[in-house]
Amino acid sequence: MPKPFAIPDLSDKVTLARYPFLPQAREWIAQMAVQHQIDIDELLDGSMMDRARVRARSRLVDSVDSDEGVEVASVGDIHTEEGRLLEAFSFYYARLVVGASEDERLISRWAQAEAERAQHILVRDDAITSIANTYISQIECDENGLWKMGLSDFIELCTGITGSRWRLPNCDVKDGWVTLHDEGDKYSSRAKVARLLRERMKEDIKLDAMEKMTKMDESLLIRLAEPVGMIRGLVASRTAETIALIGAGEEDWPPCMRKAVAELAQGVNVNHFGRVFLASMSRCIGLPAETTVDFFRPAPDFSEGTTTYQVNHLYEREYTPSGCSKLKVNHNCAVQRGDDRLCDQPWMDHPLKYIRAKQRRRKRQEVLEVSVESHNSGDA
Repeated sequence: MPKPFAIPDLSDKVTLARYPFLPQAREWIAQMAVQHQIDIDELLDGSMMDRARVRARSRLVDSVDSDEGVEVASVGDIHTEEGRLLEAFSFYYARLVVGASEDERLISRWAQAEAERAQHILVRDDAITSIANTYISQIECDENGLWKMGLSDFIELCTGITGSRWRLPNCDVKDGWVTLHDEGDKYSSRAKVARLLRERMKEDIKLDAMEKMTKMDESLLIRLAEPVGMIRGLVASRTAETIALIGAGEEDWPPCMRKAVAELAQGVNVNHFGRVFLASMSRCIGLPAETTVDFFRPAPDFSEGTTTYQVNHLYEREYTPSGCSKLKVNHNCAVQRGDDRLCDQPWMDHPLKYIRAKQRRRKRQEVLEVSVESHNSGDA
């Protein structure tokens, strides 16, 4: 479905700074660059853009390190000229870095994180109407705050979203329009619009960065080598952590993972947080997606198609398992103090640390046994 032929005028500087990827923001940012004499040299190395580069690196790190997108808070007050400069040009600098990486997968992750950030803001931003009309050709909101969207737009955008509420047979469709009904705060009509907009914003951000990548010359690649190396190194370290965990046998699994698997096997309806945790743990220790799907088969609401789709989505997005504090809050921790000596350690705050500790202990034990065996052989 094509985007609207005519996009709404948007001159509010705060909104343009919040969403610097908007097509309406390009001219505004170009004008700021002229006004403040920000050229490519200033953006890459100038003292005026120091804080913008810091914010840009934060955006990049979040795109690799966070499952919830880029940190919403900016480094400055975007109601001031300086704050708007920092937010807009930090986005531009980050886009240059991911383009210079020449890594399409990294570009996709960054676009996803930026779009998630925008989604979180849009849920409470009055600018949602203008932004919705920027990206969606048929969309409107009634006086009660109930949104509806053209069927073609909805079909295109919902395909990348998991959950039965996004499947067309479960939607209110009439005369070529899909009404987005309220289903609580998390899935209010407005929140649903923000979630759908995220899909189109992500694609726009990604395509824009890919286009910039094709225009990178050698001198620019050299100048961006240091931040590119930083973000590639972070990606490599996360990959290395995953590889180190691959091969962790069931004897190494933390109690919280055992609990989720055991409850599912007994037909217990494990909560959503516990399901995401189990699937992300399975990914980190190298279990095939098919094996992870099998964990959920005994669940009372199991659906082969839906579960496979959701697990594959989680694997592709490379979700990181939540830490111990969140597991406790969401009733997915399996132990009380004294139940497991390893869990009682003050530094034990994440299930992946549990697996690493188990692996290290086993390796030390194996080395000790070999040493004792060698010593006994020598005595003989």
